[in-house]
Amino acid sequence: MATMTEPPAEAFRLSQLIYDTRYRSLTIQVVAFILIMAGVFWLANNTVQNLQELGKDFNFGFLGQRAGYDINQRLIEYSNDSTHARAALVGILNTLLVAFLGCILATILGVIAGVLRLSKNWIVSRLMGVYVEGFRNIPTLLWILIVFAIMTEATPQPRDFRGENPEASMILFDTVAITNRGIFIPAPVWGEGAMVLILVFLASLAGIFAFRRYARKRQEETGVILPVFWVSLGLFFIPSILFYYILGRPVTLDYPELAGFNFTGGTHLRNSLIALWLALSLYTGAFIAENVRSGILAVSKGQTEAAFALGLRPNRTMNLVILPQALRVIIPPLISQYLNLTKNSSLAIAVGYMDVRSTLGGISINQTGRELEGMLLLGLFYLVTSLIISGLMNIYNQSIKLKER
Repeated sequence: MATMTEPPAEAFRLSQLIYDTRYRSLTIQVVAFILIMAGVFWLANNTVQNLQELGKDFNFGFLGQRAGYDINQRLIEYSNDSTHARAALVGILNTLLVAFLGCILATILGVIAGVLRLSKNWIVSRLMGVYVEGFRNIPTLLWILIVFAIMTEATPQPRDFRGENPEASMILFDTVAITNRGIFIPAPVWGEGAMVLILVFLASLAGIFAFRRYARKRQEETGVILPVFWVSLGLFFIPSILFYYILGRPVTLDYPELAGFNFTGGTHLRNSLIALWLALSLYTGAFIAENVRSGILAVSKGQTEAAFALGLRPNRTMNLVILPQALRVIIPPLISQYLNLTKNSSLAIAVGYMDVRSTLGGISINQTGRELEGMLLLGLFYLVTSLIISGLMNIYNQSIKLKER
């Protein structure tokens, strides 16, 4: 009986790194990595040598020095005696605040405008077309300046709210004042038991998420549609309201009041923040509207006709049939719009909003002369922020991806 023996394994030769397809790609990657690292090392070494010739060293010790300047918009405690690192942190939080609020408002505006632009109502669709084309084709900076000018020139002064016949009045039951110095709104005052109330509210949000997930799973398995909207609305309000009174009203409001030449109390939203937020949201929302419109048009009309034939109402058809399929087209360009909005927030310096570009990348650099270190830290912040946004959105994109049964 004949026996089969395996041929002896071929000995590895250095020439295989170039001519053997099994190793060639790895060789190219290693060589490219070495060249890139050599280039980075050369640039870094050349930069250090040039700094030494100018009498400078490369270090980040300036972050521990006294800042010596004020920041008008801040989310944490800060004074001119704080360090440059603290000032940079205030600027970072201000940037993240505008980016977060802007992404939310831009998404809402974009989805509404994108859907309405496909409306069969001629006036509605044309108005949305004017909004999209108008905002997309004018630079962001101009919109920021326009909104800021409107906020400062077309709104009353605080002194117009006083007198026997005031020219201006507060709105929302005299709780909100819109002035040329900003908008004054009530501020929460946290008392004993406020933490419990916050935990109840967070638990309500978790309950809403769990119920919506259960409702979606049950619908896919049985076809039964649960009243998601009303249950979510009840979970959002009822537990918090009940515990608010059970705990003896642990949260109260500090209302703005006119005192002297300006309003005191409450929370002061400066015109620079509002102008930057609204302008970035309206500008980015126009691009998101086109993403939404293209995503909806990418879904075959037969899907809509089939849904109508089954008796689904238009809103159910949009939520259950059209949007789930359109999201795979909408999400990838939507990520880019979120990144653009975050980076465009660096235009805040035009209206005096103290973001990270104004603090770390502006005043701190001018005072310390550490332009290289400051710009490296500024670039690192935008890089990390962009990667985090991209990562989170990619995770969401994977979660809503159409799955075969």
